[in-house]
Amino acid sequence: MNYPEYLKVGDTIGICAPSDGIADEVKIRKLELAEKQLTELGYKVIETDHVRTSIKGRSADAETRAKEFMDLYLNDEVKLIICATGGDFMLEMIPYINFELLKTAKPKWVQGYSDVTSIIFLLTSILDIPTMHAQTIKDYAMRPLFKNLTDALDLMSGKEVVQYSFEKYEKEWQDTTYENMEDQYNMTEPVEWKNLNGEEKISVSGRLLGGNIEIIKDIIGTKYDHINKYISRHKEDGIIWFIDIFELTTPELIRTFFVFKNSGYLDNCKGIIIGRPLFLREDYEINLKEALKVSLSDTNIPVIFDADIGHVSPQFSLINGSYVDIFSSEGKGYIKTYLK
Repeated sequence: MNYPEYLKVGDTIGICAPSDGIADEVKIRKLELAEKQLTELGYKVIETDHVRTSIKGRSADAETRAKEFMDLYLNDEVKLIICATGGDFMLEMIPYINFELLKTAKPKWVQGYSDVTSIIFLLTSILDIPTMHAQTIKDYAMRPLFKNLTDALDLMSGKEVVQYSFEKYEKEWQDTTYENMEDQYNMTEPVEWKNLNGEEKISVSGRLLGGNIEIIKDIIGTKYDHINKYISRHKEDGIIWFIDIFELTTPELIRTFFVFKNSGYLDNCKGIIIGRPLFLREDYEINLKEALKVSLSDTNIPVIFDADIGHVSPQFSLINGSYVDIFSSEGKGYIKTYLK
């Protein structure tokens, strides 16, 4: 893996909007508070031109978004790129990303999740550059920063981090207001990791690959699909897929794993860990557990679900491409990350 230089105090963090931007007045204030807090932590912060623009779900046209991302990536002063927010249209800019040029550039940390999977998944699977699957910029307005946010900064700083399952999670997204924008997550529901086949414990090690499954399924079969090559390059380590589900129906999830299995994406897979879906429609009265059993029971791959990954906060900060140990037992678990 081509690890970026470790982040240190005094480094410059670049904010860009390769999907949607932030145009709402309240959310802009939250953005400013996040940048202020990062500055107080000792970092320099810069923005690209269209971070504070949103037109029909896009910060700018696809070519402009790609150029602003590339400009940050090729700026030697910038050590970390944090994306402004997610959205729906980031894949539009991918044809304008010069992967051949990025291959020769110094690797750089890129952070985000949801629609940002479009770029971080490709940087990892095509170029073997580890990327940070973690919160976008606005969460850094929180005071004090919750552990998942400091974990992201610590991991990119080269620190050894073990992330233990949280005690509770946030059931619903909270609308941002001027009164709550510095609040921590509103965690009300008990966390319970589940082992799909009722195993007393699951313990697996391997190299992480994954992100938002809705984005990954749209990459499959395109010219940007280098998944099999990535799996082959890391066959000695084995692959652990981590899956974030934003909104799918259970039949869509079953069909997606059908494609995974029959395209070789689960070859040499040591385990699968799946987050709590934000919106999951249980068509035909098929729930998440049943959909996973129908899809994966014939693979003999250990599967953990309802883990602290993805759109339901707080989420673990995961380095896509890192080597990890994952353990799950009696509703709790942990992920230990090795920067190798």
